[in-house]
Amino acid sequence: MRTPLAALLIATLILPGCGSRLNPFNWFGRGQVEAVQTGTENPLIPQKSRLKPKDIPYQGTLVDQITDLKVERSPGGAVVRVTAVAARQGAYEVRLAPAFQQDAKGVFKLELLALQPARRTAQGTAASRTVTAAIDLTDQDLFGIRTIRVQGARNAATSRR
Repeated sequence: MRTPLAALLIATLILPGCGSRLNPFNWFGRGQVEAVQTGTENPLIPQKSRLKPKDIPYQGTLVDQITDLKVERSPGGAVVRVTAVAARQGAYEVRLAPAFQQDAKGVFKLELLALQPARRTAQGTAASRTVTAAIDLTDQDLFGIRTIRVQGARNAATSRR
């Protein structure tokens, strides 16, 4: 037992000192310094992507009928949530967009817009056509606003402070 242990101890002390291939410190050789191309381009990130979508403007149309409008206080502002029924099934990418800035009477007007499918879809039940959208307004956005009005295609909903 002592002989193998002694041989192992002697080998671990002698091998690092010699330049043989058995020395683990000599396995990779000495490091070399190379010049690197400098530039702003990263070869791993392509400069032009064929997969990037083009900037297409939003082509939403007014949602048919507004059914519910809720303005809920949140820290630093309020959340305006609108529920509506679209004219037919399949409305998607629903947005609340400002129609224009508030008027002199303190009315902030929004439009509820949605994209419609390209092909004709069934009308279906009201539950299958229901859509919801929300927008977060800060206290700065709400300054001077007394009424929030959301416009649909056939009706509008308002909420007053």
